[in-house]
Amino acid sequence: MKIITGNQYKNKQIAQQSTEKELLMVNQIIEKVIKDKDKALFELTQKFDGIALDRLDVTEDELHMAYAKTDDTFMAALRLAAENIRAFHEKQKRTSWMEPHMDGSVLGQMISPLQRVGVYVPGGTAAYPSSVLMNVIPALVAGVEEIVMVTPPGSGAAQRIHPNILVAANELGIKEIYSVGGAQAIAALAYGTETIAPVDKICGPGNIFVALAKQQVYGTVDIDSIAGPTDITVIADETADPSFIAADLLSQAEHDELATAIFITDSKTLAEKVHQQVYEQLETLPRKQIAQTSLEHNGQIIIVESMQEGVDIVNRIAPEHLELMMDEPMQWLGKVQHAGAIFIGPYSSEPVGDYFAGPNHILPTNGTARFSSPLSVDDFVKKSSVIQYSKQALFDSAPYITSLARGEGLEGHARAIEVRLQKEGEKR
Repeated sequence: MKIITGNQYKNKQIAQQSTEKELLMVNQIIEKVIKDKDKALFELTQKFDGIALDRLDVTEDELHMAYAKTDDTFMAALRLAAENIRAFHEKQKRTSWMEPHMDGSVLGQMISPLQRVGVYVPGGTAAYPSSVLMNVIPALVAGVEEIVMVTPPGSGAAQRIHPNILVAANELGIKEIYSVGGAQAIAALAYGTETIAPVDKICGPGNIFVALAKQQVYGTVDIDSIAGPTDITVIADETADPSFIAADLLSQAEHDELATAIFITDSKTLAEKVHQQVYEQLETLPRKQIAQTSLEHNGQIIIVESMQEGVDIVNRIAPEHLELMMDEPMQWLGKVQHAGAIFIGPYSSEPVGDYFAGPNHILPTNGTARFSSPLSVDDFVKKSSVIQYSKQALFDSAPYITSLARGEGLEGHARAIEVRLQKEGEKR
C-alpha cells in the first residue's frame, strides 16, 4: 500500500477490463440460450460449473433442508436486517398526482411498479444473502408482483443453492428461485426459456461475464447498472483511531483483488500508523492473499496539506463508500459532492451499511457516483405522464402549438390541432 502526497495523486479509475474474447463468448452464450432455451442452460451449467442439473427450480425439500441448516442467531439477524432495510425504503415511495387547472385541463403523473423483475445473486463457492435483501426489498416496497431469483449452483448434489440464500429469498416470499448462474442466467431472464419467463428488469451484481451479459441485453430489458469492483475511501484527521481505519480499508480489500482502498489524511503520523495497522491486521485475515493483492495494486494512503484538499480529492474519486473520521465530520458532509454512501464518525463502519442499517448497499462503483445513486424503490417503478386538455385549454394553446410544430417542419402536428378547431367551428 503506497503512501503518497496529494500532489502525487492521480485519479486513476480501476475497472474490470473486458476483452474481445470474453465479449464474444458472452454473445455466443446469449445466442445459444435464445435458440435452445432450457437445454442450453443445462449444457452451459455443465460446461462452466461442472454440475449436471436435472432441474432448474428449487424444490420444497431443498427449502426445508435450508432452514434445517440455518442457525437461530443468523435467522434473527436476517429478519431484523430485513426490517431495517424495509423501513428505510418505505420512506422512498412516491405517489401518483393530478393537478387540475382553471381552464379545465388536468396534468399529472402516474406511478406504477414494474410487473416482473429478475434478481441475480452471486453464488457457487460464496453466499451473499445480504444481496437478496438489498435487491428484493426495494422491489417489494415498490409493488412489483413477480420477482424471480437466479443464483449459480454449488457443487453439493443435496443442496444446490447455499442455505442462507434460499432462506433469505423464502423469508421475503420469493416463489421463483432457479439454480442457474453466469451469462446464461442473464440471457434466460431477458429472453425467457420453457421454465423461466422473461422479465422487465434485471438487477444484482456478478462477475465480468454477468456484467457483460447485462450490458448486451440492455434495451430488451432494463438493468440496474454495470457494477465494477468495490471501493472505499476513508478521510480522517489526527483524532481518528488508526486501527478502525485499517480494519475498514481491509473490509473492502478482502472482496476482490481489483478492489480499491484509499486513505486520505492531513496527518503524516496517522498515515504511518494506519499503514502499520493495515499490515498487522492483514496477517490474520482469512482472505489475506486477496486483500494483499488489492492493496498492492490499488491501495493508497494520500497525505494532503489540508482537509479541504482531501475533500477535493474525494470528489474526484467519487467513491462507492466514503467514511468521514474527523473531529467534526458534519461540518464536512456538505462539501462532499460525489459518494455512493457516506459513513460518519468512528462507529459507522462500512459493514454497518453493508448488512444492517437499512440504506441499500448496492452502490455506484468506478466513480459513477458522479451521476448515479444507490439502488432504491425508484428503480422498480415507471412513470406515466397524464394529460387531459379541455376544449377551452386547447383553443387557448392552439396558436402556440401550431407555431412550434411548423417551426419544426411538422405540418401534420399542426393540422392535428387545427382539425379540432375547424370541427368546432363547423358546429357553431
